Amino acid sequence: MNLHQFRFVQEAVRRNLNLTEAAKAMHTSQPGVSKAIIELEDELGVDIFARHGKRLKRVTEPGQHVLASIEIIMRELGNLKRIGEQFSAQDSGTLSIATTHTQARYVLPVPVAKLRAAYPKVNISLHQGSPDQVARMLIDEVAEIGIATESLSGYAELVTLPCYEWQHVLVLSNEHPLARKERITLEDIAHEPLITYHPSYTGRTKIDHAFAQRKLTPRVALEAIDSDVITTYVRLGLGIGIVAEVAVRDLKPMDAGGDLAIRPLGHLFGQNVTRVAFKRGAYLRNFVYKFAELLSDRLDRTLVARAMTGQVNDYEL
Repeated sequence: MNLHQFRFVQEAVRRNLNLTEAAKAMHTSQPGVSKAIIELEDELGVDIFARHGKRLKRVTEPGQHVLASIEIIMRELGNLKRIGEQFSAQDSGTLSIATTHTQARYVLPVPVAKLRAAYPKVNISLHQGSPDQVARMLIDEVAEIGIATESLSGYAELVTLPCYEWQHVLVLSNEHPLARKERITLEDIAHEPLITYHPSYTGRTKIDHAFAQRKLTPRVALEAIDSDVITTYVRLGLGIGIVAEVAVRDLKPMDAGGDLAIRPLGHLFGQNVTRVAFKRGAYLRNFVYKFAELLSDRLDRTLVARAMTGQVNDYEL
């Protein structure tokens, strides 16, 4: 057996048992992938996949155990490479970060700049996607560290820690009648055309849940993944916006000449928690620990290292 066979099995599962797609992803031929998998099954003496003709239909029960072992082997192979880089490359290399647009645009610039100052030989590779894509990039080892608000805690393959808390805010024109109200209600918002995040982004689930609990249906006029897009359309008069407070911290307040009014909505939608995540069992290099510390004063190397061994829970933060 060899690593090529292990990679082919993993890729076949990732591609929903489509060997043609797996072969494309691995830059090889479909017959070659099929042959390598069959040879591995012959050597192990079990079928990893159940087949209908030449097509893979499902992973067998022994195949599930084989996949779990392959996952460990490939994870430890990646760890070996990182250990080599850690001790031979003198704190150089690439830090791959998976995150959402909001984090990349409003939260990460300062920590990234500080990391580059501390580790000038380290390059930063920033991958943006939905929260579920962030989780998948960590699991597939495209990235070493992930930051997002939604979804990360729902993956058993990941170790996640709270990074910081934040609330939503209402953004609206200075001329809007609600701009004169200090405390906004759900009923106020429900009666207005609403511009806010796509359902899978930036705490949108809490917004939907709050309306559902009060049996209110918001008039969503536009959904976006980008806070700048939301505020742009608010300025154009399409409606009122709900964004993360971090996205408006640089806007001038109304009484300082700003064109938008901002009202806190924590009393309606509660607090959101942005989390930092790592693949369970991964070896973290020095600059990965350092970046986690730069993200939040809640995090330090000792705490992250303990979490990676399953010895820390949220309440300890």
